[in-house]
Amino acid sequence: MENAHFFRDKLAAGKALLGTCITFSDPTVTEALSQVLDFVWIDTEHNPMSLADVQGHLMATKGSQTVPLVRVPANDPVLVKPVLDIGAAGVIVPLVKTADDVRAAVAACRYPPEGVRGFGPRRPSGFGTRGGPEYCELANRTIITIVQIEQREALENIDEILAVPGLGSVVVGPNDFAASLGYTGQPRHPEVVKAIETVIARSRAAGVPMGLATGEEPAALVEWIEKGVNWLSIAADFALLLRRATDVTKQVREQARPKT
Repeated sequence: MENAHFFRDKLAAGKALLGTCITFSDPTVTEALSQVLDFVWIDTEHNPMSLADVQGHLMATKGSQTVPLVRVPANDPVLVKPVLDIGAAGVIVPLVKTADDVRAAVAACRYPPEGVRGFGPRRPSGFGTRGGPEYCELANRTIITIVQIEQREALENIDEILAVPGLGSVVVGPNDFAASLGYTGQPRHPEVVKAIETVIARSRAAGVPMGLATGEEPAALVEWIEKGVNWLSIAADFALLLRRATDVTKQVREQARPKT
């Protein structure tokens, strides 16, 4: 929770934030990447990561300006609560379709009377050294609630979604978005790109920061920033590792001339 302000402060300063999706359970991955990334997207929707694994990644960002965001598997307060109690700066909620879905996600991130979050923080409360109404109010102001726009219904309801109080940001997941629009496996299809551009435009009009989960091609990343995307999740940890390994081995094999 303590790093959440870096996300807001950098966006307010007009900086485009860059991060990546964390899929490995080893927290040293996050510790290493926290030297260069604005945020990490710790993914529990598609990866076999336990709460203990997630906590390790959250702890690995301590002392850095890297903001730890956790994608939960579903829009369920039972799944959101423990992630916040171990110190996530924010949650990413997948598969929202309506403003009511977003209101539920915001409520899961907030203590009453603003929400339904049960009280039981460990790390965020300094292991019980901080508490009371002041702490609850601080947590309600601090936690970043992000929802994914990856369904046709969400696109149809985008203005209502963006108007929900307490929403911190939206992020497009292009692959599921493409499938929902009838273009499975084609996240770069012109109609999908057009739909993403609609989300960008509506988000900018509403004053809500907008993110995009995409690949690792620098030219494409720059293009999305110039179109108005505020933050980008660049591929994933394994993709960045594999790309660098591929580039280096390819160059060495092409350039080296072994002695015979």
